[in-house]
Amino acid sequence: MSVPAAYLGIIIIWATTPLAIKWSGEGVGFLFGVSARMFIGALVCSMIMLLLSRRLPLHRKALKSYMAAGLAIYGAMTCVYWGAQYIPSGLISVIFGLTPIFTGILAAIYLNENSLTPVKLFGLASGLTGLVMIFGLGVELNESAGYGIAAVFVAMLIHSISTVWVKSISAHLTALELVNGGLLVSVPLYLITWLVFDGHLPQSISEQTAVSIFYLAIFGSVFGFIMFFYVLKHVEVGRVALVTLITPVLALFIGQGLNQESIEPAVWIGTACILFGMSLYQWGEQFYRSERDTT
Repeated sequence: MSVPAAYLGIIIIWATTPLAIKWSGEGVGFLFGVSARMFIGALVCSMIMLLLSRRLPLHRKALKSYMAAGLAIYGAMTCVYWGAQYIPSGLISVIFGLTPIFTGILAAIYLNENSLTPVKLFGLASGLTGLVMIFGLGVELNESAGYGIAAVFVAMLIHSISTVWVKSISAHLTALELVNGGLLVSVPLYLITWLVFDGHLPQSISEQTAVSIFYLAIFGSVFGFIMFFYVLKHVEVGRVALVTLITPVLALFIGQGLNQESIEPAVWIGTACILFGMSLYQWGEQFYRSERDTT
């Protein structure tokens, strides 16, 4: 696989995933949509492992990593699917664009990484300002929209916590092993949740919903993560971070074009603040040092 192709694949998958999440729950309920996605994703991952004649590592650190990843997949995706019922799909990608910032904060606290410089703190403030603007718009629209934005924000925090947790365990697993183990942990939790709160198989599933579930299972849950870690292995982190700047804007346009989602001016302004904050957080320190060296 070429690195440029994998990079482009990540952008396309991450930009289209929010709308697919919204479509996958239409007519069947969000719990059935997310449970079916994870079940199919776990099957695909296990089949790939079988075809490659690879066994899932079961040493202590590996099991802890699967637990960290699986609980995050369950908690974060449950919040995202629930919140997606009430907000435009593009907002999901915009809010998740804050993930690197909150991951950096947690890494500074728990992994002693030096990631809270004044420039990065300014970037964080800009990102939070954009989030407050978007959340304020949700409150103005209706109470449910506000809850939807809050749910996706909680999902983003859970994802950030999981990232730092998995990194702190340092089990040295491949992307495929980590994704497979995490899915195998999360699937029983999803099935139990679906049985308790729903438990009814849909009478019919529209073609759009079925395609969305399979797309999310195969590309969103499996190949997207595999390509991400492949690119991360071959490209410097700064360039990989560009994905989180590109996908929110693309997701907004995709939701507007394919799902007729109305995007208010406040959302675009809030998105601009978040992307500006992300840029400062990722590259502001480097730019500041280069400017200081030239003077």
